[in-house]
Amino acid sequence: MYTALYRAYRPETFDTVLGQEHIVKILKNQISSDSAGHAYLFCGTRGTGKTTTARLLAKGVNCTSDNLRPCGVCDNCKSIKEGTFMDVIEIDAASNNGVDNIRELKESVKYPPVVGRRKVYIIDEVHMLSSGAFNALLKTLEEPPENVMFILATTEPQKLPATILSRCLRLDFRRVPETVLKTGMKGICQTMGITIEDGALALVAANADGSVRDGLSILDQCLSAGSKDISRDDVLEILGTAGEDTFLDITDAVTRHNVAEALLLLDRVLADGKDVRQFMKDWVTHYRNLLITKFVNHAEDMLNMSCENIERICGQSQRLDVMEINNGIIELSKTMADAKWSTQPRVLLELCIVKMSTGMLQKTTYAQPPQQQSVTQTVNAVNPTEAIEDFKKNQESVPELDCPQKATANPIVTDSSDIDKDALWHWIFEQGEASSASFNLIRTGTELINISDKHFVVMATSSTIANYVEKKKQILEDIMAEHTGVRRELTCKVKGEQGGRSDNIDIQNIKKNAENALGINIELV
Repeated sequence: MYTALYRAYRPETFDTVLGQEHIVKILKNQISSDSAGHAYLFCGTRGTGKTTTARLLAKGVNCTSDNLRPCGVCDNCKSIKEGTFMDVIEIDAASNNGVDNIRELKESVKYPPVVGRRKVYIIDEVHMLSSGAFNALLKTLEEPPENVMFILATTEPQKLPATILSRCLRLDFRRVPETVLKTGMKGICQTMGITIEDGALALVAANADGSVRDGLSILDQCLSAGSKDISRDDVLEILGTAGEDTFLDITDAVTRHNVAEALLLLDRVLADGKDVRQFMKDWVTHYRNLLITKFVNHAEDMLNMSCENIERICGQSQRLDVMEINNGIIELSKTMADAKWSTQPRVLLELCIVKMSTGMLQKTTYAQPPQQQSVTQTVNAVNPTEAIEDFKKNQESVPELDCPQKATANPIVTDSSDIDKDALWHWIFEQGEASSASFNLIRTGTELINISDKHFVVMATSSTIANYVEKKKQILEDIMAEHTGVRRELTCKVKGEQGGRSDNIDIQNIKKNAENALGINIELV
């Protein structure tokens, strides 16, 4: 039966472990000096060699060789490799995470090793144990019987209790560098008689994201096609990603504001079976490459690309300014985040292309309301008739509201083109939803109907939404002030209801000031 590459080429000695030299050095020294501890904690991301190193440590303490241990060829080493060695017990904590499982382990710990020198318990995914199981393990882990060793492996050490962490020698596994991955996979290909391009190896290593197992799984997929010669295009086809030519062309189309060409190019790529989310991820990487080549002269080592492709990317980066690259990265990253939970990621990407191509990303500049004469004036005249005439004249100078209600005394922008209320309200929610996803309730149920130099009025479709707007009043006022440069008070009205507390604020103040100055009662009509 066929064996996957990551199993067939699992390291049998410490010398063949990739990218974990700091850990190998510690363990080899402890084995050679017979100073191996009783409890270890191996931490690190997937595919970095935690379980493999745990087995090598178990081999090392039970190897019968007189020289370098583990040798990988003695009977004990072979038995551990085949999984038949009685003194090495591997436990999957994900499926054996209860107190009863730990009780069984504590009972078996009492018995001495049958064949080897040390009895080794390898508990994988140890963070999956229940709190009761951790407590049951504490005493045994702290003071195990003689010749018993525990090796705990986890990808999430932060979930382990401090009492467990303090009882173990912790060793952190790092992501394997791409250069080390390329070297290791190239050796495997040579052993198998497979010819693979350096560009293809670099692409496999880059997509492995520091995981040896992921890299070998991708290589396994490439080899499954049956070809003895693997090119970069073969790897691209397996991964479902597009070539560099595609990203150069679509970026050029976006830069030239050619929406149709960009959308048609995206359609051709997706018609070839490319994954839309992977395409977005790779396009962000392309923009990152543009950013790097714009400032770094020799970026071959940073980008893991051919010299020809780097020259083409460098040429494109010189035609773009930093702001265009910045906008591309930010907008694509937002689209990727939205697409993660969307059932229509393609639509989101197409909308992103339209935004980037048409210049909609440029932040709208909102005009400040012109300074107008305040309606409230200090009445110095002694003649009441002149004061009242001035008061009425100021009232008449106030323009009508953009809603079917009577104009108020609030000073409002006379030219409605000064401020695009729809665009302003859109930008407010773009920022508000970043702090609270529930802002979408306000977006769908409100409308900005009026804005003056001291107030802005929001119309809600129901009293429920109006109450929610009042709860978010401070946040909305802060964002409005940030976008317009003027601090304004929010007033919320419910559609269909008459009046509103902002309609009469200034008129009542004017009436009061006039009455105090004149010493008479004024009746408003």
